[in-house]
Amino acid sequence: MTETLTKRRASFNSLTVSEVRKLTADSVEVTFAIPEELQDDYDYLPGQYVALRATLDGQEVRRSYSICTEPVPGEIRVAIKKDLGGIFSTWANEELAAGDTLEVMNPQGAFTSKMQITSMNDAEQLAEAEVAKNPNTHLVAFAAGSGITPIMAIAKAVLGASASSSFDLVYANRSAMDVMFAEELGDLKDKYPSRLAIHHVLSREQRIAPLMSGRIDEEKLNELLDQIIPVASTDEWFLCGPFELVQMCRDTLAARGVPAEKIRFELFTTGKPDRPAGHQGRAVVADPEGENVTIEFNLDGQSSRIESPASARETVLNAALRVRPDTPFACAGGVCGTCRAKVISGDFEMEENYALEKDEVDHGYVLTCQTRPTSDTLVVDFDA
Repeated sequence: MTETLTKRRASFNSLTVSEVRKLTADSVEVTFAIPEELQDDYDYLPGQYVALRATLDGQEVRRSYSICTEPVPGEIRVAIKKDLGGIFSTWANEELAAGDTLEVMNPQGAFTSKMQITSMNDAEQLAEAEVAKNPNTHLVAFAAGSGITPIMAIAKAVLGASASSSFDLVYANRSAMDVMFAEELGDLKDKYPSRLAIHHVLSREQRIAPLMSGRIDEEKLNELLDQIIPVASTDEWFLCGPFELVQMCRDTLAARGVPAEKIRFELFTTGKPDRPAGHQGRAVVADPEGENVTIEFNLDGQSSRIESPASARETVLNAALRVRPDTPFACAGGVCGTCRAKVISGDFEMEENYALEKDEVDHGYVLTCQTRPTSDTLVVDFDA
């Protein structure tokens, strides 16, 4: 994958909704038109996401959604599933319409294949070196609910890029009525009947095969890996869904000897709803008589410095937002990686990390939404 696509500076632009299409009773596909002058900014790799920003009931709300199609010039499509009590997802499903405009961040994220799938300018091709090295690439994905969204883009691109690549998809839903992109998955299976295998697992609907009925627990996962999925011959694994499913798959694959670098994963959330993410930076005031820490950061070539009371245990992102509201972030929960920065000096602790690769962490990169200084001064660079 190209560094310019996966690690570029996050920024928002106002885009027009060209279509809102119903997928299921509680999900829609939203298409944004990309004007010609912004097409380079919205080039992307299959599996990446965009953050959407809107003001609802007087409050700024940001949500991240994966791009659901292989790269196509001039448009970006995302799928939005209505969450119970979800402010943004409910609004998008019930009120968002063609002709509306939304603030859309340029594509971000590293939930992409290491098989060197290219960007929208050459979506049908794999790098020749990769095909020559491994002409029979086999990928496996486990998805639940709206976790199918990035998997759709990856599967289409991989299968279309090489005549000998193959793909296994295990897709978990409550019932057949909840299957997002059911028609598109059927069309994809018809197009690649010998190279794409789709295994629908329904938790609340009885299927002929007992293995495909019920919730995917550890026992069922091991049965799937023993009976259906060719573990030894799989080149790359993609996991997308709720925390519990993704973590169980990661642990099970690790126990079977699958190297961590072969496993790509993306979470809906961290599974910690008791820790809501702020969107403006909570109010923190330096104590003139108490102990403070200094947080310095570089963003868009400009340096900023802010004092923070040590007792507040303020995150770098929260501090940065108080003086630079344009500081990049999307989920603020350690999941997406948009707030990534490099530590230049100082000591710190990073509480959660579900977005950065090991080599990024080894080179000093952190998620600023999860990082707190443990020294008197911490200096980070968002531009690094």
